Amino acid sequence: MYRSLANRGAVNYRLQNSGTKRAAGPYMSLMTKQDHILVVDDDAETRQLLREYFEKNGYRVSAAAEGRAMRTAMNAAHPDLVLLDVMLPGEDGLSLCRDLRAGAGVPVIMVTARGEETDRIVGLELGADDYLSKPFNPRELLARVKSVLRRARALPENLRPEAASAFRFAGWTLEVATRNLTAPDGVVVPLSGTDFKLLRAFLGHPNLVLTREQLLDLMLARDAAPFDRAIDVQVSRLRQRLREDAKEPRIIKTVRGEGYVLAARVEALGTDSQSSSSGANAPSSRESIRRHQPVSGSSS
Repeated sequence: MYRSLANRGAVNYRLQNSGTKRAAGPYMSLMTKQDHILVVDDDAETRQLLREYFEKNGYRVSAAAEGRAMRTAMNAAHPDLVLLDVMLPGEDGLSLCRDLRAGAGVPVIMVTARGEETDRIVGLELGADDYLSKPFNPRELLARVKSVLRRARALPENLRPEAASAFRFAGWTLEVATRNLTAPDGVVVPLSGTDFKLLRAFLGHPNLVLTREQLLDLMLARDAAPFDRAIDVQVSRLRQRLREDAKEPRIIKTVRGEGYVLAARVEALGTDSQSSSSGANAPSSRESIRRHQPVSGSSS
């Protein structure tokens, strides 16, 4: 059987109500920690259905109807993932997503009845880890939640938020918690969520050539393979933030036929280890990352 609900006149979407109980026995006895999901949606029935569905699948669930309630829930118990609706009363989901990524760094999946591509792009640029439009299959939502949590936990040690509080490179400083990028002259340069993720990936692998696929992996970008050339646009935008000469960039260089490299010494602050031009970092999960050396095939 299925229970359907309408969300402010949007097309109905369905959550399966099979009547099955939460798994018991050996599986549950071996679980040491339930992943905690915070559902933020102003529709009470939606919140209840999502709560029931995820609890049946072994998750701990909290719920909030708007931004203020979300912040209260975040302070009370830090969730492992936030499922965030875009259309909320008062402060909308996009604004809340920006605040979440600038503060707690918790993974965020945007869920909305608005399926416009522009909304999806803006949500991802603000730092959302995934974006799902209604109507959706609940099994797909569950799969995406598992994927985002798995990707977040699979980050190399040097890419995890707690590994370093700040990075210095080529006269610039990036503060991880606040995501503030400070120029050599002391001016703070604003970064979008995508800018931060891309720069963070480069800083974790200095002087190593990263392919477009590897950059997408490190940025936790989903379903981006058909649009991997978009990385070129994002790199160009990041170079502008770093005041690079478009024709002769000095910090982020292009390696023809391969990808990009951060050609600078990186100092990690607030940790016992440092990333430097030696480039001693873990390789990407898809393929090994090649150490950058000036070669004839490399261009600026």
